Amino acid sequence: MNHIGSLLVHIDASPRAEARMRFAQALVAQAGIDDKASGAVDVLYAATPSYQEQSYAFSEAAAAMWALFERQDAQRRSAASSLFDRLSAVTHLAMRWHELDNENAIVGTTRHALLADLIVFGQHDPNGTPAVGVPADFIESVLIDSGKPGVVVPYVGSFATVGREVLVAWKPTREAARALSASIPLLQRCEQLHVVADSGNGPDTISSGAFQSYLKSNGVNAQIHQHAALAAQSPGEGLLSLASDVRADLLVMGCYGHSRTRELVLGGATRTILRSMTLPVLMAH
Repeated sequence: MNHIGSLLVHIDASPRAEARMRFAQALVAQAGIDDKASGAVDVLYAATPSYQEQSYAFSEAAAAMWALFERQDAQRRSAASSLFDRLSAVTHLAMRWHELDNENAIVGTTRHALLADLIVFGQHDPNGTPAVGVPADFIESVLIDSGKPGVVVPYVGSFATVGREVLVAWKPTREAARALSASIPLLQRCEQLHVVADSGNGPDTISSGAFQSYLKSNGVNAQIHQHAALAAQSPGEGLLSLASDVRADLLVMGCYGHSRTRELVLGGATRTILRSMTLPVLMAH
């Protein structure tokens, strides 16, 4: 039976960091992560230093602000470290603390992600606490730059279970295939598996037997439900609506996007899900 050997959990100074760590602990319990391995769960505090977020000409006033930024960053780091200490003390898991040293959050997290099997992110909250040092495009940037799969936890709600009722958004693409492969340890333990193709690929893509054969060869024995193709004009909204209808506790899908002259260009469904998700989403680029 497959397992996830290394989990990387990103935390920051936001109030949702605790919910993210608790979700990661539940994921370990339900996804077959090898918690006997040394450092199976790595917790990374990653936030862009405050001074890197500012744009000002150097002056005496700017020098004074530098000291203020350093104190602010130290307070944020200390709060996150205290959270880690509190939650790691009440679990049997081997958990390790990491933090970036004056490094851009996206660059540093990507570097750590390269040696992880799965990353746990928190959805960007546009109305949340400002200035926590995490860019709005943090998740998609790390996923695209690292090529590693990640689970994104919504910024509202609690998610004590994950992977019992799973919805897989399938396309015959590299991104969807990587997401499906990364989700196997969870699918091996799910009870109901729902599969939907986008309108551009049609129902034959998942009714030919090859899809089901792949799952069974990887130890997935859940009951499989095939759903009608999504509407072409609003696949993101369709996925979220279907996830609600089938009471899914996890959505598995590809992350579609690319960088173009320093601008991140995302696919419509990817953009919608990252903005409006109501359940944890496992994504891969």
